[in-house]
Amino acid sequence: MTSVWPEQASGLEAIEIPDGTLVRMWGSVDESLRAQASAVMAHALVRSGSVVVDADAMEFVDSSGLAFILQLLRAAQEDGRPVVLRDPPTLLLEMLDLLGLSDQVPLEFSTS
Repeated sequence: MTSVWPEQASGLEAIEIPDGTLVRMWGSVDESLRAQASAVMAHALVRSGSVVVDADAMEFVDSSGLAFILQLLRAAQEDGRPVVLRDPPTLLLEMLDLLGLSDQVPLEFSTS
C-alpha cells in the first residue's frame, strides 16, 4: 500500500486491498480536492470487490465532499459490490441525518 498524497494536510487516496479498494479521506474534504476525488473514484470503480470508505481522519467535509462520498457509495452499490463508510466523523453523520440518508449508507465503526 502506497500513499499517493501523504504529504498533504488534506486528501483522498485509493488503496488496493485483497478484496477490493480502501478509499482513505483525511483533513478537509472539500472542493479543493476535486481532481483527487475524480482519480480516486475512477480507480475504486474499475477494480472489483468491496469498497471501504475510511473517514476516520476526516476533520471537515463540505457539500462537494459529501457528494463524492455519496456518488462513490451509490456507484459501488449499483454495481452489486459490498460498500461501507467506516468511522465517519460526527459532522458527516449529522449531514447524512439532515438529508434523510442515514439509513441508506452502510456504516462501520472501529472498536479502537
